[in-house]
Amino acid sequence: MDYRTMSLDRQGAVARLTFTRPEKLNAINYDFQKDLAAVGMALTEDTGTRVVIVTGAGRAFSAGADLGGSTSDPNRPALASATAERSPLRERIRSSAGNRTCAALEGLDQVTIGAVNGLAIGGAVVFLSCLDIRVAAESSWFSIPEVDLEIPLTWNALPRLMRELGPARTKELVMTCDRFSSEDALRWGFLNHRVPDAELLSRARDLARKLLEKDPVSLALTKSTCNALAESMVPANVTHSDRDYLVLSRLLADERKRE
Repeated sequence: MDYRTMSLDRQGAVARLTFTRPEKLNAINYDFQKDLAAVGMALTEDTGTRVVIVTGAGRAFSAGADLGGSTSDPNRPALASATAERSPLRERIRSSAGNRTCAALEGLDQVTIGAVNGLAIGGAVVFLSCLDIRVAAESSWFSIPEVDLEIPLTWNALPRLMRELGPARTKELVMTCDRFSSEDALRWGFLNHRVPDAELLSRARDLARKLLEKDPVSLALTKSTCNALAESMVPANVTHSDRDYLVLSRLLADERKRE
């Protein structure tokens, strides 16, 4: 299957998912969300693939949500057309695209490895929190700027970040919107490995080969049990109103513009 914003290449039991909007630093628009959901569906039915490596083309893993105001922007669904009827239900459904995509990533049976090149911002950090193992290039960096953009961090991101980083670190990074380095991310436990830029994909492939040497059923059971334990520690469903917060923040922003 062909995708507009990414490619999925299989080599034996390893698939490489590459975000392919390098001219936009792989920014996440609505087409991107739909493609990623379709990839998740395809991998759900793929019993031959055991490991999925996720990375970005060009200079970035992903610059996060595409805020350019395009008709495909998942964070501004009301802008689909200057003449389109504004539908609160439509906005609410489209505002949950990120939640659905993250759940699809996190729910894959395959072991997932994030290979972080360049920058990973906002929604890209959320995607990474849904992956099993994370490897980053030394020059890569991260930020979660939603509060500075006057929108809450949604996509059920807070429970996932709480699990990976703990409450205090999560609150600091989300509320201050401070940029952090791959060295910081490794020290705080968000990354498994930090490697020289030129070795990023080779290190991810080395990890994949090591995983393929293991018993597939034991590996699958280990992943599903770890995910269940994580969910019992910090349930994602506590943020069930994520999309409503996002819709409300846009309505308030519109009000401020009219003042």
